[in-house]
Amino acid sequence: MPALYIGHGAPMLLDDELWTSQLRGISAAIERPKAILIVSAHWESQPITLSNPAANAPLVYDFSGFDRKFYEMTYNSPDATDVSQLVASMMPDTEPVHQSNRGLDHGAWVPLRIMYPDADIPVVQMSMPTSNPAKLLELGKRLQPLRDQGVLIIGSGFMTHGLQYLRNWSTEAIAPTWSSEFDAWAANALAVGDVDALSNFRELAPGMPYAHPTVEHFTPLFITLGAASVADAAPQTLIDGYFMGLSKRSILVA
Repeated sequence: MPALYIGHGAPMLLDDELWTSQLRGISAAIERPKAILIVSAHWESQPITLSNPAANAPLVYDFSGFDRKFYEMTYNSPDATDVSQLVASMMPDTEPVHQSNRGLDHGAWVPLRIMYPDADIPVVQMSMPTSNPAKLLELGKRLQPLRDQGVLIIGSGFMTHGLQYLRNWSTEAIAPTWSSEFDAWAANALAVGDVDALSNFRELAPGMPYAHPTVEHFTPLFITLGAASVADAAPQTLIDGYFMGLSKRSILVA
């Protein structure tokens, strides 16, 4: 299985025909996974914690101000106890993994509802225990063997996420300079497999800190890069362009 970093957008992504078609194109182009492990920007928790593995676990509606229909959506995925235990087994004894009753948040269920609408694949969400790129790369490396067992590893974030600096909230808005420059820099670094530069994005990337006033939407990228078969191999860009002026760049690593 490959590993992915995808932009998950807000719930209204579900009404965007272009973006939903692009996400469906990703799932159609790759092998069907036996299970999915997803790390979302919207669950930062240390120590590492896993979501409720029970079938039909309730979702987390961690947003406000949207149409009521989004709060009534479900994603009734099957029991994921086996994959949850498998993920926990990848961690060393010195770093125990905690189990929670928390369901999937919108950084997980919104894109999965598009990519795998039948909700017939076991899904486990893992908390992001740190924002340190080096530690997240190492965590991704530990998880890499899951790919050989048919588990699709997904980091779910947003390549730029300066929501508070947006002035035009239309979906077709022209990207602000801080968003387009950060995206171009990240695209170039990814194209040459420059993980060191990406890890030092706070100091090196143009558009900072506006592109990421907080970094949780960028840092899931390092889980994905860490899970690559070859650490410095250039990933494949699957989606580019902008949504409300924010970069929705999404990648695949082999």
